[in-house]
Amino acid sequence: MRAMRSRRARLRRRNDNGALTLSYVVVLPFVLLFIMVVIQASFWFLAREAALAAARQGADAARALHASLRAGPVAALAFARHAGTGYLLDPQASTAGSTPATVSVTVTGRVPSFVPGLVVRVSETAQAPVEEFRP
Repeated sequence: MRAMRSRRARLRRRNDNGALTLSYVVVLPFVLLFIMVVIQASFWFLAREAALAAARQGADAARALHASLRAGPVAALAFARHAGTGYLLDPQASTAGSTPATVSVTVTGRVPSFVPGLVVRVSETAQAPVEEFRP
């Protein structure tokens, strides 16, 4: 009787062999996918913030008293290349949408991709009134 119980106990323990490995095989791809999504979202956030900061810098440069409209994209690109290195790829800046009273600087670029083949672009715009002297 006792030998039969110990044999059943051994058989029950053997039936659990590999259960932990199987659960890892099922769960681990989802954990890795979650980590990849978090990393890609971080890259997107950093690129968006770099583009917005560059657009603000360009708008500040173009809105100054007696500044040309071309000063905006030049300052925005210089800032994006310096501060956005590694986060904002191929930055481009334009003053499309500007009026004589308002400066609008748009900075666009690509986000570094953690996922092969994924291309994500960001575009941020900053607007500011043109400074004028009123005695």
